[in-house]
Amino acid sequence: GRGAARRGVAVAAAAASALDSASSREEDNSGKDNGVFLLLLLNLGVYVADHLLHLPVAQTLYLWHAQPQWWQWVTSLFAHGSWSHLSGNAFFLYVFGGILERSQGTAALVLTYLLCGICANVASVLLLGSKGAGGAMMVSMGASGAVFGLFTVATLVKLQFNWKRMLEALILGNFVVERVWQEGALQLSGGATAGNALVNHTAHLAGALAGVMLIALLSSLPAADDKSS
Repeated sequence: GRGAARRGVAVAAAAASALDSASSREEDNSGKDNGVFLLLLLNLGVYVADHLLHLPVAQTLYLWHAQPQWWQWVTSLFAHGSWSHLSGNAFFLYVFGGILERSQGTAALVLTYLLCGICANVASVLLLGSKGAGGAMMVSMGASGAVFGLFTVATLVKLQFNWKRMLEALILGNFVVERVWQEGALQLSGGATAGNALVNHTAHLAGALAGVMLIALLSSLPAADDKSS
């Protein structure tokens, strides 16, 4: 009886230890996706201000190609033309942004989002001009360029000589290549539409290219160990 009791206590102690360890791991990982949720909340907040509250200031956040204001290069990355526009970008931001943040940190996520998005905006203004079909004023908005940058960066950081990371890179890379190829084909065919708006494939491709260039630039920098030696 005593032996059984001791074994029962040992099993209970081991179970409690395992639960404590799992709980501590969850706590350690709980803050690793704060950046993704912050970006998601900003995107959602701008959508509410624009499409639900109809605040006039919301349209000043769009990137107006004819006369862009300095803040619009950034604020337009959080504005969207419709719920479907936002929900699609939010899904990919959650998935690929989470992958990048958990492996490289919050600063890397935010930096990639902003830099790739701004590069996509610059390419849009330079390549698309200030007026669209019928002389309408050209305006850019949405996180698509930033998200395409996250596609490429989240995939390229997996390219290390580790079989698990290589498998992840293969799966993610196949998706990214298909998406980029599709965007290029759509751009050459005149572009797709979402409602009454023309999809900005230029921004998508420019964002992906900016992600590749960002990884290439960071890879060329000397490591901390190299500096100290």
